[in-house]
Amino acid sequence: MKLKINNTFTTELPADPETENRVRQVENACFSYVLPSKVSSPKLVHASKGLAKTLGLSEQDVASETFLNLMSGNSVYPNTKPYAMAYGGHQFGHWAGQLGDGRAINLFELVNNHQRWALQLKGAGKTPYSRQGDGLAVLRSSIREYLCSEAMHHLGIPTTRALSLVLTGDEVLRDMLYNGHPEYEKGAVVCRVAPTFIRFGSFEIFAARQDLKTLTQLTNYTITHFFPQLGAPSKATYTQFFSEVSRRTLNMVIHWQRVGFVHGVMNTDNMSVLGLTIDYGPYGWLEGFDFGWTPNTTDAENKRYRYGNQPNVALWNLYQLANALYLLIEDAKPLEAILNQFKTDFDNQSLAMMRSKLGLYENNREDKVLIQDLETNLLLVETDMTIFFRKLSEFKKNHPEQGVSIVSEAFYEGTISEAVVKTWENWFKRYAKRLQEEALSDADRAEKMNRVNPKYVLRNYMAQLAIDDADKGDYKLLDELFSMLQNPYSNQPEYEKWFAKRPEWARHKVGCSMLSCSS
Repeated sequence: MKLKINNTFTTELPADPETENRVRQVENACFSYVLPSKVSSPKLVHASKGLAKTLGLSEQDVASETFLNLMSGNSVYPNTKPYAMAYGGHQFGHWAGQLGDGRAINLFELVNNHQRWALQLKGAGKTPYSRQGDGLAVLRSSIREYLCSEAMHHLGIPTTRALSLVLTGDEVLRDMLYNGHPEYEKGAVVCRVAPTFIRFGSFEIFAARQDLKTLTQLTNYTITHFFPQLGAPSKATYTQFFSEVSRRTLNMVIHWQRVGFVHGVMNTDNMSVLGLTIDYGPYGWLEGFDFGWTPNTTDAENKRYRYGNQPNVALWNLYQLANALYLLIEDAKPLEAILNQFKTDFDNQSLAMMRSKLGLYENNREDKVLIQDLETNLLLVETDMTIFFRKLSEFKKNHPEQGVSIVSEAFYEGTISEAVVKTWENWFKRYAKRLQEEALSDADRAEKMNRVNPKYVLRNYMAQLAIDDADKGDYKLLDELFSMLQNPYSNQPEYEKWFAKRPEWARHKVGCSMLSCSS
């Protein structure tokens, strides 16, 4: 297995001079060198062949003992030095100070087809940033991260990727619901892949410490390698950098809203400067359409990270990044202008996104009201978001009377009241009238709608079923879901059983509704 190693993060940024792997405050450094923990009996459960190919790995490479040892942390690639990254962050709106890679260890960077990639093991053991944790991960959370990373990629959503899922053969003690009843679970390691894992919190930690030297080094490095189109670093370039991060963050969140994905823990240390979805913990997809839903038990009371608040949190997080970069720019006005533009751009792009979900492509000032009324209707009874919008593509603009029956499969209640039916019928009449203004035929509109409204998403209960089987050593369902989720917009008749509402047994089952940050 021959990789084109090209490390820049560790060669161009300051390292922690202390090499002992003990929990501590790390000053004036972007990372600490640390080796992954050895595991007792590694077993490759699954690997993403598509991503492996992107990285320049053959199927023979992935099947090799060398790959297994590398992806489990039992060996280190020649002439590389693994490391954990330093960063801080705001957690649930409060400054948490130093955080860092507490259970992630970066292996190296490689270049393939002129694209840079960083490979990182999640669950590979303790680091100087582990705080009270052991740095390990369990099979349960690892399957969720592995499946969701690749599912999001194929949905067309900016995301980190997942290369491999490895069982360690070791047991890990976890209190999944934080209720004082920890249990031993199977240990696992996921190899995560992204061009870089630099986060908002990477800049915040140095700003908080007034370490302008390291903050400047990190910002210059980030621009040089990941935003080279902006030109040489300068105060003007720093402003453009922030503008580009804001734009990418907005794009990511618009995609989340489009498919009903709820991240669950949008702390600033979980925000990528590349606008990638990062750190898959207590995430979930909307089952019933609900702006107030959060999958995170830790967030159950305040619902800071609820579905409808994700755009606001993204903006709040950008304010924190702006505060850090202000120390370099020394002018608040351009930063404020970018933040204000985010609000305007979100309104415009959100409207455009919702119009695309409805198959509306001609400009009409009444669309905003039509969409607002649709969202109000979706809350009348519990309505499955994914099924509703997918079935909506079957609507015929000359037959508005068929609207309710077309989407009825999305209603969780078997029978809905006459008043609700009437409200929906009135909306479908307006929708049909609006569609008359469109030049597209029903068939062409359906095809376009089905490109933005997925048929299959990784519902929590589906992931939990795969976890339950995998815990017994059966990975067939994991493989089935992985295959299905590579083509989420296609009909795939062989997977039709997964185009269904959440079963009632899963409504309140652990792992199928709300999850903890340990999930």
